[in-house]
Amino acid sequence: MTKNDNLPAWDLSDLYLSVEDAKINTDLEKYRKFCKNFARKYKGKLGTLNGDDFAKALKSYEKHSSLAGKIGGFAYLNMVTQMKNQQAVAFYQSINEKLTDYSKPLVFLSLEINSLPQEKISEWFKNKNSAFYRPWLERIRRFKKYELSEAVEEVLLEKSLTSSSAWVRLYEETSSRLVYTVDGKNYNDAEISKLLLDKNADLRHAAGKEINRVAKENSELFTFIYNMVIKDKAIEDDKRGFKTPISSRNMSENVNDETVKALADTVRKNYASIAHRFYKLKAKWLKMDKISYWDRNAPLPFSADSNYSWADAVATVLEAYKEFSPKLYKIAKDFFDNNWIDVPPRDGKRSGAFCAPVCAESHPYLMLNFAGKRNDVLTLAHELGHGCHHQTRTKNGELNEYSRMTTEEVASVFGEMITFQAMVKKLPDNEEKLALIASKVSDMINTAVRQIAFHFFESRAHAERKNGELSTARLNQIWQEEMQASLGEYVEVGEDSEYIWSQVGHFFFLPFYVYAYSFADCLVNSLYQISQEGEISDFADKYMDMLSKTAITDYKKLLAPFGLNPEDITFWDKGLSLISSYIDELERLDKVLKL
Repeated sequence: MTKNDNLPAWDLSDLYLSVEDAKINTDLEKYRKFCKNFARKYKGKLGTLNGDDFAKALKSYEKHSSLAGKIGGFAYLNMVTQMKNQQAVAFYQSINEKLTDYSKPLVFLSLEINSLPQEKISEWFKNKNSAFYRPWLERIRRFKKYELSEAVEEVLLEKSLTSSSAWVRLYEETSSRLVYTVDGKNYNDAEISKLLLDKNADLRHAAGKEINRVAKENSELFTFIYNMVIKDKAIEDDKRGFKTPISSRNMSENVNDETVKALADTVRKNYASIAHRFYKLKAKWLKMDKISYWDRNAPLPFSADSNYSWADAVATVLEAYKEFSPKLYKIAKDFFDNNWIDVPPRDGKRSGAFCAPVCAESHPYLMLNFAGKRNDVLTLAHELGHGCHHQTRTKNGELNEYSRMTTEEVASVFGEMITFQAMVKKLPDNEEKLALIASKVSDMINTAVRQIAFHFFESRAHAERKNGELSTARLNQIWQEEMQASLGEYVEVGEDSEYIWSQVGHFFFLPFYVYAYSFADCLVNSLYQISQEGEISDFADKYMDMLSKTAITDYKKLLAPFGLNPEDITFWDKGLSLISSYIDELERLDKVLKL
């Protein structure tokens, strides 16, 4: 494992110097006064504004939304690297509560916009200044049917702190404090997950069983939290009039329920031709009749035990980015030239990795838990893709920008893909090449297939919760059924993994997010195949242009330059076919190398 001594940590001083920085309270007061004054000036009067005056109002609103994002972003980033520090956690909660309280006067804005006739909206669109905010306005109008009265919206906003947000906070804080013990040594969440990538099968299985044991130990609490998260969402969905539990997420993504169903059904139809076929090969290479659930991501016994220094990882990713697009490389390099990345795993730091935007106009921050494995290199490529994606969109403005998860994952997955391809190209037909492709296929199955299995688990849990609270045993059963269906007969899904549903954070803090990974993976696979076919001139430039418009353009227009349409059911088959082609290549190499 890579030593942490020389790994860079992020510098948040371009936001605030510390939690004691006096500017935080100054900015909070500035935001509080703005919200109050804005409501006093514009509430009940939006319909009287011409295009220029409306644009002026939105510009002020946008400026202060960015200020709130800066304050809240700092509080969150300050906390996630030290979640055992009660001062940091309390500061984050305090900032959340204040921003929520101060923003209450602004609840009227979207409600009043949606009370106006379409003629008024059309009038604003004719004005150049207010037409700039067209994506934001159209997004607001899309939710018109599902909005409640101002009084009820205010209550929901206030209650979120003690309902959905509170349950998520309890889940995350509890998860961050969990301690795992393997062979007498204690590990945090981030550290023990690395043991699952060890070549030693006994160590992998011990780590997996320990993760499951700790999850079981906390299952009573996690089951209760999950039941409350589902119920809280169901109550709000019912009041707003959403037909199904997934509908609100789909509306946020601006995709229809039928498109998501087509994706999920197509992936499930391909379980056998992709995941089942791959794990049959993997069982052979690991010399097992069946592999354990915890062997799914295991390195192959003949793979080189590659360890990357941070410098090597950075060079690998930047070289791949530069080969694809010098423009992309230039954007990516800024993250390393400045302290925008927190790299080392450490006690109390949140597990996993993410890219955290603060506001549209400012750069985002990347968080990693880098341990020097090949997968860590691809994780860097993934999160850097997110960061570069954000940087292509800074001119769109705070209001127009929003996280549409199905496109948020495109740049990240594409960044992984081009880095992986660069690594493969350097290898001849040998065992290491097979191991690298197998590792990528494993990741792609985790993204495109396993996330859809998560989707079906989530869908069943939300559906059954309507009839009353779900027991831990029932959640375990649904989990095992969906995992077994997706992984196939060559993976043993047993009692040593039955509680792992509680480790999937997205179930708790962003219900129905998971299908976005599969959506993006299929989209990226299609884009990558098109780039290799060479029939689209200036593909890299068109790709960069697409990234700059993902939040302000619908899917059909975004993908039209590439001849793709996600509403066409064959779109999903095309994306999945790339994974199948990699498995074809693995079968070819297996025969050539006589493994």
